[in-house]
Amino acid sequence: MQVIDLTHRIETGLPEVAGTLGFFDGVHIGHRHLIEQVKTEAGRLGLPSAVITFPVHPRKVLHADYQPKLLCGYEEKLEQLAETGIDYCISLPFTRELSKLTASEFITRILKEKIHVHTMLVGYDHRFGHNREEGIEEYVLYGKAVGMNIIQATEMRVDDEDVSSSRIRRLLMKGEIAKANQLLTYNYTLSGKIVEGYQVGRTIGFPTANVKAWEKYKVIPLLGVYAVLVHFRDRTHQGMLYVGTRPTLQNGTEISVEVNIFDFDGDLYNESLTVEFIDFIRGDEKFESIQRLIEQIYRDKDNVIKRLKNV
Repeated sequence: MQVIDLTHRIETGLPEVAGTLGFFDGVHIGHRHLIEQVKTEAGRLGLPSAVITFPVHPRKVLHADYQPKLLCGYEEKLEQLAETGIDYCISLPFTRELSKLTASEFITRILKEKIHVHTMLVGYDHRFGHNREEGIEEYVLYGKAVGMNIIQATEMRVDDEDVSSSRIRRLLMKGEIAKANQLLTYNYTLSGKIVEGYQVGRTIGFPTANVKAWEKYKVIPLLGVYAVLVHFRDRTHQGMLYVGTRPTLQNGTEISVEVNIFDFDGDLYNESLTVEFIDFIRGDEKFESIQRLIEQIYRDKDNVIKRLKNV
């Protein structure tokens, strides 16, 4: 996949393409269903296939104080898009000026004249243009006026529900990791830098690496304990992840992300790692004593080992 960044370009320099447009947060199974339709149409027409996306969430551009909850950062999104086999990813900067264009203006000035879209597949519920007032019927007419074929893509449903980034975010925030992973088509991950923590874990037999996520808007799943795979130094370890406020230790209200890495004893400060969420074990809770907490952590580890047995 070739990435074309239009931040400092007037146009792509590409020949005509068959493409689709969206933010594609998570590049989930629904997005992949749409991209497969783009690739099929591109093959039928003998054109390269393209995904047109935005590097920053549009609402973040329009509302500076908006705090998006993202399934993936921009670089992670590019990695997932590359796995779909699409030919081009066209990164279109979302600006206030762009947001003021009507659907007709966007199709003509951006899609046709700047990006050279020959055929555009529009997600079944996707709308664009100022205030998103119009729909597929209008898009088709505007496309015909400038020689562009606009097609409405078929939808993807799982368990008789639409697949969306919002649905996956809700699942993660309810601790339904296995279901979220199914809809993503890959295991949800969190990457970050190892920072110094309270160092209590090592005193109770469970040293942890405290993870500060690189992507500050990344969705943090439901507070609790998880079975995870941990990737660092080109190796993969099994581990137990805790997300929570450490209520038993009364360390305040700040959420910490701490991972106990099995079969590893070493210093990881200032290094990077990625945790891959496999399953949810239990929610965060306050125990009556440190001893009760320790006993529960041993039970948690046994459960994590069982969940990771076949991973």
